[in-house]
Amino acid sequence: MAANEGTHLDPSEYIAHHLQNLSTGHQTSIIDFHVWNLDTLFWSIVCGLVTIVLLRLAARKATPGVPGRFQCAVEMLVEMVEDQSKSIIHGNRTFIAPLALTVFIWVALMNSLDFIPVDLPGRIIGWLGLSNVISHHRIVPTADLNGTFGIALGVFVLMLYYNFKIKGPGGFAHELLSAPFGGHPLLWIPNLALNIIEYVAKTVSLALRLFGNMYAGELLFLLIALLGSLWTFGADTSVLGFIGHVIAGSVWAIFHILIVLLQAFIFMMLTLVYIGQAHDKH
Repeated sequence: MAANEGTHLDPSEYIAHHLQNLSTGHQTSIIDFHVWNLDTLFWSIVCGLVTIVLLRLAARKATPGVPGRFQCAVEMLVEMVEDQSKSIIHGNRTFIAPLALTVFIWVALMNSLDFIPVDLPGRIIGWLGLSNVISHHRIVPTADLNGTFGIALGVFVLMLYYNFKIKGPGGFAHELLSAPFGGHPLLWIPNLALNIIEYVAKTVSLALRLFGNMYAGELLFLLIALLGSLWTFGADTSVLGFIGHVIAGSVWAIFHILIVLLQAFIFMMLTLVYIGQAHDKH
């Protein structure tokens, strides 16, 4: 995946090459649990560990005196998450508020990997002499549908957990069968079907929203990268391509900062909303 491979690829092949994951096998169906995207797993775990380390450092270095810049930044995040969780969750937030803070920082870190130049991972792999071993490498976990679905499934499990914890098995089953149309036995099947659809829709939409925005951002970065490499495809507009690459790349990178943070915030808020709904009784 070295950057100089672009000299042997046309634009379509270049983009297709960069959008392939380092996988354990070739996926032959829409759902294939035998295939693991190793790069998505690696960078998700790395960002998760970095999140834990950052929060641990913030907790250890917290002082009652004049805080430093790092402590101020973390305190602002904690206060923001606390205010949001307080307005949404009507119950015990001992675990939920820290969960929301962790989700926000974790997703923001994974999204921010999109700022790394698209050809840099390939160059590093080439310098390390691993090109024959690692043929593809995508560095943004949230631009992989498998990554976002994994996080969304975690939120789904938490929704079920809090429904059982707060309402009990009987109360949760009663809600599934009686809401929203009423508790008449003839309405049990429509109620159950609608509730199942609702839970599936929440999980799917949570995953697709984050994936769609980050995938589009990654694709735009690839298209901008092609502007700076027009001469490698036999075009005579290399100067204009370079200028467009610098200007478009700078503008999109600045705008993408908002997208990275906004998508992390939306994911955190939806996590709070979905878990908060488990605290509401019908």
